Amino acid sequence: MVKKENVVLTKSIDFALRIIDFCEILEKERKFVVANQLLKSGTSIGANIHEAQNSESMADFIHKVKIALKELEEVKYWLTLCEKAKSYPFETSLKDNVNELGLIMYKIVSTSKKNFKNKN
Repeated sequence: MVKKENVVLTKSIDFALRIIDFCEILEKERKFVVANQLLKSGTSIGANIHEAQNSESMADFIHKVKIALKELEEVKYWLTLCEKAKSYPFETSLKDNVNELGLIMYKIVSTSKKNFKNKN
């Protein structure tokens, strides 16, 4: 049996790798505080999504994905600062990627909540 790709896992890893690359650019520009915060929140999204794959229950799964969404919102904040600060580098495609990932994750939460409600 061929295992179907888990899109959110793949996209969260790809996003984390792009964040790592961008944070290295920030560090070269000596923007250490933002680089550190963005690195933590940007890589945490995927870590929480991966952790959710081994959740103990549907409620636990939803909770872990919601934690990942909180990290995603923090990433949006740091990217917005980079976008608006005149002396910071910015990559529009990162904001596009985080928005796409967010849409997928919000859909996962809403679908999971609906399925969880229908089972109980």
